[in-house]
Order: sequence, then C-alpha cells, then structure tokens
Amino acid sequence: MFDNKNIATLNSLIATTLDSVDGYRKAADEANAAQFREIFLSRATERQTVVTDFQAKVRELGGNPEDDGTVLASAHRAFLGLRDKLTGARDDDAVIAEVERGEDHIKSKFESALGDTDLDPAVRRLIETGYASVRAGHDQMSALKHGLDAS
Repeated sequence: MFDNKNIATLNSLIATTLDSVDGYRKAADEANAAQFREIFLSRATERQTVVTDFQAKVRELGGNPEDDGTVLASAHRAFLGLRDKLTGARDDDAVIAEVERGEDHIKSKFESALGDTDLDPAVRRLIETGYASVRAGHDQMSALKHGLDAS
C-alpha cells in the first residue's frame, strides 16, 4: 500500500529528527561538562531509534525513507560554527541554549504533524511514540537551561 500523505509526513519528521540527532552529537562534542555530554549522547541515541522506526514504517508503506537532515539545519550548523570561531562561544550555557532552541523546533514539528486529522491510525501512534521522546527531551533541556540561568 503506497500512501503519499503518511509517507510525506513521516519523511518530514525523519529529516527533522535527523537534525536533532546531529544537533545532540554536536552538542556532546562541544559540551565542557561530562554530565552534559552523557545527556546529549543519550538523547542522540534515543532520537536515532525514532528515526529508525519511522524509516521502517515508510518502507512498510511502500515509500523511500528520508536519510538526511534538512538544508536549513545544515546552514544553521555552519553559521553556529562560524559564530563560535569568531566569538569563542563554546560554554555549556550557550550549548544548552542552542539545544533547547532546537528542541522547541522539533516539538513544534511533531505537534503540527499530530494535528493532522488525516493520518493513518498506525502512523499516528508511531508519531505519538516519537513525540514522547521529543517532549521528554524538550522538557529536560528546558529544565537544564533554566537551572543554569538560575545559578
């Protein structure tokens, strides 16, 4: 069964989630504190599982799963790398703030997809499962950011 709507929705979320995986890995590379590196790597692994599950569903629906992130995210990472070189900004506060910003974006994308009333029920359940990871990551990064802001 080939289903363009569900495949397109899943592929869009795959690209955004791949951006999240890359973002968490980059954050782990740039974090100074080991505790943050561990959190970021754990989230990257969790998000990679979401990608794998979504890609399997796209194949099951007869489509070709996305296997790359978005162009916008690539441009954003290049900008951040340039900014870091110019300003020397690589402290944990800045890394966490950037990760939280990314979490706001992915959360919004998942919420938008879940607002689509035309999704196949099995696809909706899969997206809801992925959204649980997104919501938990968003809440954790928000708590980290606000905890650092308070200190």
